[in-house]
Amino acid sequence: MNNSLNNLRPLNLKDYIGQDNIKKQIELFIKAAVERGDVLDHCLLTGPPGLGKTTLANIIANELNTDITITTGAVLNKKGDIAGILTSLREGDILFIDEIHRINKAVEEILYSAMEDFAIDIVVGKNRSAKSIRLSLPKFTIIGATTRSGLLSSPLMSRFGIILNFDFYDINSLSKIILKNASKLEMNLTENGAVEIAKRSRGTPRIANRLLKRVYDYWIVHGEAKVNKDFVKKALEFIGVDEYGLNLKDRQYLETIFYKFGNKPVGLKTLSSAIHEEPDVIESIIEPYLIRIGFLNKTPKGRVVTERGIRYLEKDL
Repeated sequence: MNNSLNNLRPLNLKDYIGQDNIKKQIELFIKAAVERGDVLDHCLLTGPPGLGKTTLANIIANELNTDITITTGAVLNKKGDIAGILTSLREGDILFIDEIHRINKAVEEILYSAMEDFAIDIVVGKNRSAKSIRLSLPKFTIIGATTRSGLLSSPLMSRFGIILNFDFYDINSLSKIILKNASKLEMNLTENGAVEIAKRSRGTPRIANRLLKRVYDYWIVHGEAKVNKDFVKKALEFIGVDEYGLNLKDRQYLETIFYKFGNKPVGLKTLSSAIHEEPDVIESIIEPYLIRIGFLNKTPKGRVVTERGIRYLEKDL
């Protein structure tokens, strides 16, 4: 039995399922860069969390047979942080910056010349003896990923030659990913079992893989010959994930608006205090899916549960 749960990500474009338009584009751009004998142009990957942006960045590095350095915008606070990383890169390397919209403004300004001219300006000395020196960099590729592209400045956005927008996955693509990874785990998952996991995965491969791992755990303990639809339902209900893919926190969010506040418009800060959750988590993880499935409306005055959301809440009464 294969007990490795950590190696479910695809390593090359051939095994990358879904996001077909993105896949076709990046495949062409990689081939063109190789034919030109040049580095791949800087890429910006945008879209909600969990859709495969980091996975694609690693795949691009594998396809180009080059090294990748991974960091995140939140930790790049000083000019020296990014300067140290940039000067350590070699010709053709990839620098992947996750959540690039969180990058410090001073650090961002260093990236402008690095991306455009493959050079950075550093200041040596202090006061009157200080002088600026330009350091040349080897040609490299920056791949930036963001869940909030609207927060990126125009100067930074304009320096990306390739911009790829990720969208949520359909049930068919998610089912293929789930079946492929179930095979890696040597779990006998049926097609209708995979579809059941896919339906509860909120259109997101990361969630699909997480749910698959929990079904895998449930299967190891209960030891069924086949993991079919009914077995998957039991496993996911056991961990509190319902037929819509909602978990306990999602339901608490809806119930708070509807029951505690009488479904009158509620502000973000009030909700954050009421359910003991960070505003950023509410805005980036909980609300987008509830809006997408028609359970929630965000009005100028606040959040309200829709008629469809009310029917969902009342069905358990």
